[in-house]
Amino acid sequence: MAENTMIIGVIGAGQMGSGIAQLAAVNGADVWLHDTDGDAFPRAYKSIANSIQRFVSRGHLPQATATDALSRLRVTSNLEDLCSADVIIEAIVESEDVKKNLFAKLDKITKSSAILASNTSSISITRLAAATSRPKQVIGMHFMNPPPIMKLVEIVRGADTSDDTFNATKTLAERFGKTIICSQDYSGFIVNRILMPMINEAFHTLYTGVATKEDIDTGMKLGTNHPMGPLELADFIGLDVCLSIMKVLHTGLGDTKYAPCPLLVQYVDAGRLGRKRGVGVYNYSEVPKERKPLPLL
Repeated sequence: MAENTMIIGVIGAGQMGSGIAQLAAVNGADVWLHDTDGDAFPRAYKSIANSIQRFVSRGHLPQATATDALSRLRVTSNLEDLCSADVIIEAIVESEDVKKNLFAKLDKITKSSAILASNTSSISITRLAAATSRPKQVIGMHFMNPPPIMKLVEIVRGADTSDDTFNATKTLAERFGKTIICSQDYSGFIVNRILMPMINEAFHTLYTGVATKEDIDTGMKLGTNHPMGPLELADFIGLDVCLSIMKVLHTGLGDTKYAPCPLLVQYVDAGRLGRKRGVGVYNYSEVPKERKPLPLL
């Protein structure tokens, strides 16, 4: 890896982590992509390589930049390989306890100047920061899915996040070509505070028999000009993720209007998690290959 080049660690080699790693590499950073599951790396590398090549084929990225980006990417299952990273962005499971445990480990491993950023879509940055000895250098950096395509990054300051950390994170997001919005550290932040209750209400509409899933989605697409219906979108995000965020909203804001719909809970209990499992609200094994909802969140 080149000297005097920003080193970014990304933790979690799933769809979000892979997309963030791709953004960092394409924009000239050296990247360590970490996951505890070594089997995740071939899938992640293939996904990143294919995505980069699509940008090249569409004329959005020079081939030389694509080749350079792939050369900047390294993978590891050893957290200590991230010891020299300037910024670490975690994109692991949406669980406060799991994230706190990770941040406590990172605090001991990484250099004292490193910024620890979370891609959480709902969990308190202040509480994550409290698991470290450097709360001034902990911040929320919430990318939308898929990160290489979606233009937004939601930045969330914890109670003690410093101006230097905020400015460095904002600069990094802008280097990635993103538009920045800033949220106070309240459950769900901006996007999911609005989006998830809408998805939850769509589940209630299905649960109470108001309409079919197809009519609910068609109504929102054609009636409000949404590119995807809320139930399609929930399947794309992952029903388990939607449920987790609704629980955070319900607990953090203390209002029964955020209680998860029983049907959403039931689907998650049944393992119907959405597109990643092949079945959620919709059964994707029955969908012809040429008919795929556009990934827009």
